[in-house]
This record gives sequence, C-alpha cells and structure tokens, in this order.
Amino acid sequence: MKNQWRILVVDDEEVMCDSLAAWLREDGYSVDTASCGREAVERARDKSYAICFVDLKMPGGMDGIETLQQIKKLRPDASLIIITAFATVDTAITAMKEGAQEYIVKPCNPAEISLLVERIIKVKNLQRENTILRQKLTRQYRFHDIVSKNSKMQDVLELARRVSSLRSTVLIQGESGTGKELVARAIHNSGDRASKPFVAISCAALAESLLESELFGHEKGAFTGANQQKKGKFEQADGGTIFLDEIGDISPKVQVELLRVLQERCFYRVGGSQEIQVDSRVIAASHVNLQEAVREGKFRDDLFYRLNVVEIQIPPLRARREDIPLLANHFVDRLSHELGKNISGISDSALKALLDYDWPGNVRELENALERAIVTTSSSVLNHNDLAFINAAANGKKGWHVPTDMLLSEVEKQVIAATLDRHQGNVTETAEVLGIDRSTLYEKIKRYEIPRGAAV
Repeated sequence: MKNQWRILVVDDEEVMCDSLAAWLREDGYSVDTASCGREAVERARDKSYAICFVDLKMPGGMDGIETLQQIKKLRPDASLIIITAFATVDTAITAMKEGAQEYIVKPCNPAEISLLVERIIKVKNLQRENTILRQKLTRQYRFHDIVSKNSKMQDVLELARRVSSLRSTVLIQGESGTGKELVARAIHNSGDRASKPFVAISCAALAESLLESELFGHEKGAFTGANQQKKGKFEQADGGTIFLDEIGDISPKVQVELLRVLQERCFYRVGGSQEIQVDSRVIAASHVNLQEAVREGKFRDDLFYRLNVVEIQIPPLRARREDIPLLANHFVDRLSHELGKNISGISDSALKALLDYDWPGNVRELENALERAIVTTSSSVLNHNDLAFINAAANGKKGWHVPTDMLLSEVEKQVIAATLDRHQGNVTETAEVLGIDRSTLYEKIKRYEIPRGAAV
C-alpha cells in the first residue's frame, strides 16, 4: 500500500515544493514538506521517510549536500534524491558520493517523478518481503523462539525438548491464547519428524459429520457433495504430526473413532471399506480441563489416558508477568516490520500499562493489542496513549470491595465462585491461586453448592 511509504520534499521555493508534494499525493503517497535543511533534518528525526527529495541550493546555512548527509545519518535506509536547477557534473558526482540515489534537474517532469518513485518503492517492497521471509525461515518455531524467562515455562520447554523425537502422544492444556499450537509446532520442528508434514485442525470449528471427513477423509459418493475421494488430516500427516486443537469439544462418536486410531494406528475413510494405516504422531490441545471433563462424564477416560501420555500445562500470561516485556518487544519488532511501521520500542509508561493488565486472552490478546497500537500510533515509540484502550478495559472491570454485612462462609463462597469463573473453571489453577489443595477446593465447592458448570 502506497500510503505506508512516507516521502519528504525539501525545497525553499514554495511553488516547487508544493507542486512536487501535490504530484506525489495524487499518486497515493503520504508526503511531508520542509522549506529548509534544518527543518528537513528535524522532520527526519521525528519520522521515518522512504524517499527524500532535497533541493541542492537552499539558504539558511545548510545546503542540499549537508542536508542529505544529516538525513542519511538519521535514516540510513531512506532513498535520497537531489533536485536542482543548477546542474553540473561536479555537483552530480558530489551528490552521488554522499549517498544520493538519483539526481534530477528542474523543471521536474511529473511522469518521470512518478516512475522513479514507483521503481524505488517496488524495490523497497521486495526488500521488506525478503526480510520477513528470512525471519520466518530462520525462526521455524523452535524452542529458543518461544519467548519466556518464567521458571514454569522453562520447565514446559525442557519437557517439550525431551519428547520432541519420541512418538508418544502429547496433551497440551492451557487457557485460550497461551500458545498451545506454538508449543506443538516447536515439538514437531525440533524432532525427527521436522521434515514431514505438520497438520493442524481445530476440532471445535466443525460439526461432527464434517470433522469425521476432515480427520479420516471420505470416499467418492460417501455423502451428498462427495464428488471425489479425499484424504483426511491423518493421512496428510503420515510420517509427521497431527495437531488436534480443542480436543475436548469432539463428540462421543468421534471420541470412539479417535481412540481406535490411537490404539491401532488405522482407520476407515467415511464411506470406505479399506483400512488405512498411518504413522502420525498426535499432539492434542484443550483449554478445557480434560480431567474434570472425564469426572463429569463429558470425555471418555480411556481416550484421555491415550492422549495424556505426556502432559504439558502452559501457565496463563498473568501467572508469568515477567514475560510481558520480553513478549511485547518481540511482537513490536516483528509486527513493525510486517506492517511497514518504524517503531523502535515501548516507553516505560506503555510497559506499565501492559504489566498492570490481567490479559484474559493471554499471549494472543497481547499480540493483538500491540498490533492495534502499532497501526494507530503516529510516533516511533509506543506510549501509554497508544494503549489507552487497555486502560479502559481494565478500568471497566468491577472492583472488589470488602463486604461488611455478610457471613464469612458467604464471602468464601463468592471468592471461590469468582476465582473459578476468572480461571474458566480450571480447578487446578483456582486452587493454586487460593493457596489450598485441590481436594480442599472440591470439598468447598460441594459444601457451598457452587454449580458444577463453574468448575470444568
């Protein structure tokens, strides 16, 4: 998008400056102007420019060459173009030596200017795409790219490292947005199956009949619309890894079929009679506590034990706040490149706003919030005003006041119910936050008749 690229026009002739800026704006670019070298340098100090058109002869003690030199120091990636009505071989050579990319003689031809800018921007787009691709290729979701210095997360990553080359089924549990798929990809890409497919499917996104077809494939004519044979995700992941996200949402029928695949390593396509053998390593994930789902009869215990060979629990972001600055800087660095914004960092006040928020959506919510801030900011550093929407969300939450007219047992009941709700019914996390054993918490849930739906 052209408006992502900002252009600076520097010329002491007001008519020339305004005309050139108008031509470029008509082409869709975002353009700033400056009437002298010093003003141009100040503008370059505050903003990043893709291209700078600089007049060679200007009053005020700073000519075009010196202006070019100063801007080059501030913005080394900017393309600098000298424009002048006094063209000589010597000035052209000097301009090129000092870093000018082009040398244009007045009067300027609008069509030539448009072609020149289009050519420069095309190169910059390719450079940006190459940078992003290079980062993605080198990152490859390996463990050292999962940003964390929290001790519990380090234990998680160490366990993931140990099982990466094993065939054992892994069950990753944690709240939505904690990075379960990222850990699954890290396990796959760090193990012996890294060169084979990693196939992900969200079990919560599809109805039962569609999920069966997606997982196991179907034969031609198996149902209305089945015009040809289709391989399922298990076949696509043969030799590699299949990632079953939100496994706790699958129906009892699919649970039975999945159990057979885990036990026998074979299945039938929908509408098929030929048994299909596969070697797909299974990594499953759930934001629902599957142990609780088993107790409540919502999930088969035999399937749970098959899935839970290696269990990985990812802590929520609010339980590892020391990771927030690391993650924030990581996201700002990556997103600013992807969005074409020159964001150099996060101010202390903005960082405080991030640390003061509870992040119910975890790492995913943090990434989305920073993307919104980067898109809307006009500064090169994110400040607290760019994150005002986070403060609004935090202030919108009801505060808790110490009750003075309630029985102690009623207060305890409300605290337990509220904590369960905040942790999406996760009994293990709730007990840890309240500082009591799980068995004690179960006893209190039963005593106070807290609805079972609150404890999942």
